[in-house]
Amino acid sequence: MTNTPPQPASFSQKVLHWYDQFGRKDLPWQKDINPYRVWVSEIMLQQTQVKTVIPYFQRFMDTFPTVEALAKAEEDQVLHLWTGLGYYARARNLHKTANIVYSQMQGKFPSEVEDLCTLPGIGKSTAGAIRSIAFQQHASILDGNVKRVLARYRAIDGWPGQSGTLKQLWQVAEQLTPVERVADYSQAMMDLGATLCTRSSPSCTSCPLQNNCQAFAQGEQTRYPGKKPRKALPVKSTTFLMVSAGNGDIWLERRPGTGIWGGLWCFPELNADTSASDWCIDMLGLTPHSSTLWPSFRHTFSHYHLDIQPIQLNLATTPETVMEAQQQLWYNMRQPPEIGLAAPVASLLEKLAQPSPKMDN
Repeated sequence: MTNTPPQPASFSQKVLHWYDQFGRKDLPWQKDINPYRVWVSEIMLQQTQVKTVIPYFQRFMDTFPTVEALAKAEEDQVLHLWTGLGYYARARNLHKTANIVYSQMQGKFPSEVEDLCTLPGIGKSTAGAIRSIAFQQHASILDGNVKRVLARYRAIDGWPGQSGTLKQLWQVAEQLTPVERVADYSQAMMDLGATLCTRSSPSCTSCPLQNNCQAFAQGEQTRYPGKKPRKALPVKSTTFLMVSAGNGDIWLERRPGTGIWGGLWCFPELNADTSASDWCIDMLGLTPHSSTLWPSFRHTFSHYHLDIQPIQLNLATTPETVMEAQQQLWYNMRQPPEIGLAAPVASLLEKLAQPSPKMDN
């Protein structure tokens, strides 16, 4: 027999009382609160932990303190600051939305959830966070942490990615969200999920909702929320050509704006029917004087594994190659340009910058 959940007012009172005592109140985006700062932080926090986001958010705000500054920036500047944070579509959507807000909305974010949801990269939960935290107006949120709290609290079966389960969770979220102190409540719910109601080892004895939590009453906290159906990830493979000119510069190419690493700078990838030497002759008009096969490694995306085989090719001189505007460049290792790099590319460039890259056998 499960406990009967308390009325919404009692639920929010318990959450807010806990937040007043234990909630996080010194995160960078909790200072100088405005819609722009809340929006950037919420986008960064999507599928990313707070401790990872903090230094990125601080650097981002130092460089782009206003929506105007972000709108006027080059996309490469934005992607450069995003390098390593992953899910790069978020950064491209940030730049698109900044341009819309600055050029079409006089630099002011709308406060209505429906209007916020028309902007690139802003979904219902992010819109609710902006409205509740930045504007302090009534709106519900349902990020990953809140989904976990509510799924356990009401013992809601199913994976939240399924429409039926998600609909139930939104109904509960909207039922329980208070009118008063909605900004604190939104932050408190995120904090509960992040610090107490964690995925694998929830701290139920410290939770203000324990007495009425149905998952706790059942002794099945880790059953909720339901897991995403497991699928074996397919494996793809590619070869990175790390072409070094005579002066040490490295050839990079910009990837298409959509798809994996969209808009980021990467090493050229070798087709299966082309040799590394042939690529250099065709593209640069030179034959490499030496080549080194580096250890292969695996980079995992959400929907597949990518096995990467890097090959270092050294040229005796710097080719006088006509490059496509803004699509190809010689990356200056001594004075690196501020461009967006795919995470494995940034890692390999760091190793290339070492006097003698350390190879694994």
